[in-house]
Amino acid sequence: MDALNSQLLSLLVWLPVLGGLALLFVSDSQAGLAKSIALIIALVAFVLSLLLIAGFDSSTAAIQFEQKLLWIEAFKIHYHLGIDGLSLPLIVLTTLTTVIVVISGWAVQDRVGHYMAAFLILSGLMVGMFSALDAMLFYVFFEAMLVPMFLIIGIWGGPNRIFATIKFFLFTFFGSVFMLIALIWLYLQSGSFAVADLHEFPISLQAQIWIFLAFLIAFAVKVPMWPVHTWLPDAHVEAPTGGSVVLAAVMLKIGGYGLVRFSLPIAPDAAAALDWLVIGLSLVAIVYIGFVALAQRDMKKLIAYSSISHMGFVTLGLFLTFAIVRSTGDVSGAALGISGGMVQMISHGFISGAMFLAVGVLYDRMHSRQIADYGGVANTMPWFAMFAVLFFMANSGLPGTSGFVGEFMVILAAFKANFWFAFLAAMTLILGAGYSLWLVKRVFYGEIGNDSVAALKDLNGREWLVMTVLALLTIGLGVWPHPLIDMMNASIVELVNHITTTKIAP
Repeated sequence: MDALNSQLLSLLVWLPVLGGLALLFVSDSQAGLAKSIALIIALVAFVLSLLLIAGFDSSTAAIQFEQKLLWIEAFKIHYHLGIDGLSLPLIVLTTLTTVIVVISGWAVQDRVGHYMAAFLILSGLMVGMFSALDAMLFYVFFEAMLVPMFLIIGIWGGPNRIFATIKFFLFTFFGSVFMLIALIWLYLQSGSFAVADLHEFPISLQAQIWIFLAFLIAFAVKVPMWPVHTWLPDAHVEAPTGGSVVLAAVMLKIGGYGLVRFSLPIAPDAAAALDWLVIGLSLVAIVYIGFVALAQRDMKKLIAYSSISHMGFVTLGLFLTFAIVRSTGDVSGAALGISGGMVQMISHGFISGAMFLAVGVLYDRMHSRQIADYGGVANTMPWFAMFAVLFFMANSGLPGTSGFVGEFMVILAAFKANFWFAFLAAMTLILGAGYSLWLVKRVFYGEIGNDSVAALKDLNGREWLVMTVLALLTIGLGVWPHPLIDMMNASIVELVNHITTTKIAP
């Protein structure tokens, strides 16, 4: 069993990657075979991720399921994998999302083997990034993920897909260059790429500020934070449904994960000095982008802007720690913001993925994402409307759904730091309800809008399965968030203790 545990993360990384590479050789005439193989691989990876949960000890912040092999001896780069309470939920979210994307992609007819291969390879690379404990290995996975997503949007996307893919690639690649420069500088100073060594390496405050800003640029693009968010609406609008689901449910979380794995622990004093910057940008995203979402007429674009606004809660929660300590002197209470930010990441993965799938269901039937083209969908698709309304209500922070839990924790933490932080953050409860309910009213309720809506058919079995799973997860996390919070708690407490202790080099 110990041997299996030591190899489990490698299986989660390379099984989807190798399976995806094999699917590249499956011909278009064997589309059914490609779908079946992809589903089997995705399900096996998901089961393996559940084994991580079963064997995980949530009482400790120590790295678990660790595997370390020398990779490039000259630069002391290791193939080093392992997880803690911060990475485990994101790995499970990744494998679950992959299963959902494969099932929802059953209707794809064009180059099916390549389509499934791209998502499997992307899944393995994302798991590798969330479990990498060597900074250069993390960077390799971070960059490699660009390739399958670039192809997913560029091959199976909408009419403006080329523009969207180039914009997506340039924004992300631009940010990652700064991260690479920071990692090389840290290696030259410390002599190690090990993430744990970088966490403990003392750095002068001036150097920390430069390192922090380099990481912030890289991860802010991924979140994405205002004002480097403009690539996301274009990518979502042009991406196929599966691409939008993975992008919203998992890839945006890479930015938040990078902040807690690199920015905060490597440059904590700079993070404390510049927390006002991140908090300010987060509040702008929450409020301003919420108003932008209100003005949208394309359902996908509205959800994309909603994602930017809600991810502002993540970055806000992560950086409230220092403000809480300055305001109250309570280090133990400072963990609430990071806990809320992490819960918000997982919740947003469920809800945003579900909303994009709901739009995909309508688009498959009517080939339109314009809100004005619908009306009265609940009359012809009552079961679908039930699920969709649940997801949009969860997006607006309805109590009893996962959308409420993370936002409530972050707002509570904001009250500890500064009343006006909490006031502005709470604006999302009004704005989120505004654009979510506006879409629900126009699309699902009222009289049947036109003959195309009158001819709509309700959910098929495959769509029923996907919607039911996401609905149960959304309600389950909203009603009983304790298992997730408990899983992350020890790692978050250790992180807070680390970043509130100065590590400025003499």
